[in-house]
Amino acid sequence: MESESLVRRALDLDSMEQVLALFGNLDENAETIMSRTGTRISAEGPQILVSGEEENVELAVTVLNKLVAMLRRKERIDKSRINYAVELAREGQADMIDAIMQDVIAITARGRQVRCKTLGQRQYVEAIKKNIVTFATGPAGTGKTYLAMAMAVVAFKNKEVERIVLTRPAVEAGEKLGFLPGDLQNKVDPYLRPLYDALYELMGLENFQKLQERGAIEVAPLAYMRGRTLNDSFIILDEAQNTTCEQMKMFLTRFGMGSKVVVTGDMTQIDLPLGKRSGLKEAVEVLKGVDDIAVVELTHRDVVRHELVQAIVRAYEKYEKRAGR
Repeated sequence: MESESLVRRALDLDSMEQVLALFGNLDENAETIMSRTGTRISAEGPQILVSGEEENVELAVTVLNKLVAMLRRKERIDKSRINYAVELAREGQADMIDAIMQDVIAITARGRQVRCKTLGQRQYVEAIKKNIVTFATGPAGTGKTYLAMAMAVVAFKNKEVERIVLTRPAVEAGEKLGFLPGDLQNKVDPYLRPLYDALYELMGLENFQKLQERGAIEVAPLAYMRGRTLNDSFIILDEAQNTTCEQMKMFLTRFGMGSKVVVTGDMTQIDLPLGKRSGLKEAVEVLKGVDDIAVVELTHRDVVRHELVQAIVRAYEKYEKRAGR
């Protein structure tokens, strides 16, 4: 016999297909919701039954309603999205779940809609829209580079800029590059490959190649930026934690009128030689609070890759705090 403190709520879905999509493969989505909310969830036809203590049931029902709304918008549901929805609902920010995911930032070459998936990502996109220079720091998997690329492609298509310039520091630029075959471009291409991959997905390979031949898209190592002034450009500096202070200052004085700049990096992945201070770390300290410059700090909560990536990032953060780093 159930305790009197337990309650039961029912939710009507549109179809059995919707129930199956909500529950996920081998009911893994339902298992995640139950473990995170302390409830029991079952299905009777197109109806979902939720039972447990009243507070937990209210939490689960709120999350389920938001997830069903996602399904109706043809959005994909996975464990990381469920976990984030539960966190927001527990904090009384359930309405933000819809606000985050409704706006379409861009559409890929294959027609996939690119949307923000976390509050941090939404803050990041809004910062890019409102500021001339945006710094984004955070761990791997938070969408720093991809969202910046999506915003650049949209700005280019809307004729807000005349070209896109993507750059990365080649940390090994020096003796080790000399042993690689080919000309300089062949040698630095491995460092730039993640940028190419994102552009192929957003623009399509053929379209990208045409625009690159026209000079409308440039993907180059940071050393190529010296001595230039980039007007009417959307400029992205990726992996900026590996810039020296001199390189960062050089880069930040390259953009001209009508340009927008996004600088991304992960402060925990600095590969500079010992004794070299990260240009990204210094720039964030020096420029925080300057008009038209935004600094967005993404965290493990904004990781949108496999949920295990979130756990790895959190574990490293705890370890480094204990080690006093």
